[in-house]
Amino acid sequence: MPVPPDEERIREVWQRYAPRYGKHASGVERLLFGDGRAWVCSRATGDVLEVAIGTGRNLPCYPESVRLVGIDFSPAMVDIARAHAEELGLDVDLRQGDAQDLDFPDESFDSVVCTLALCCIQDTRRAISEMRRVLRPGGKLLLLDHVASRFWPVRLGQRLIEQLTVRVLGEYWTRRPLPLVRGAGFVIERAERFRLGAVERLVATKPDPA
Repeated sequence: MPVPPDEERIREVWQRYAPRYGKHASGVERLLFGDGRAWVCSRATGDVLEVAIGTGRNLPCYPESVRLVGIDFSPAMVDIARAHAEELGLDVDLRQGDAQDLDFPDESFDSVVCTLALCCIQDTRRAISEMRRVLRPGGKLLLLDHVASRFWPVRLGQRLIEQLTVRVLGEYWTRRPLPLVRGAGFVIERAERFRLGAVERLVATKPDPA
């Protein structure tokens, strides 16, 4: 497996790529992820944290009733997301932040959303643990990502793609968050795989100890 660059180098790459990200991502997303963003975001309720909000492509997909906070490790991404929110007339709290060390108190949110980002976060297990920490008991974790396919020819292609994407962006195509989510103590409520098992979306709940 190729070695990813350090986090500061990855940040620099995303800083440069941010202005072009939306245009480049649109076609690929329609092909691979379909209505995945809407499927995930429509299930968010109450106080919502979006981890790795990027340029704000999820913003139009949320119910009007939610109170949204979004973080991203790239200041350029946050700036674009803020401009997008203003265009949409949305009141969203957007800030730079680290998914692996969320700057929020325990049990701050009713829902945590993360789309197409756990593939890039270096310590996925730690990020999921942080998402669980900031969720209230009974809160929902809502995820969408590309994952290792069930079918070996597709997995082989994913591993070949990783030879480039891991070195350049720290982006993996053969991860699968679901086992880590379950291992973190979440209850999996719903999980769906499609596109030959290479895309997965899921809803998980943080158990209420009461």
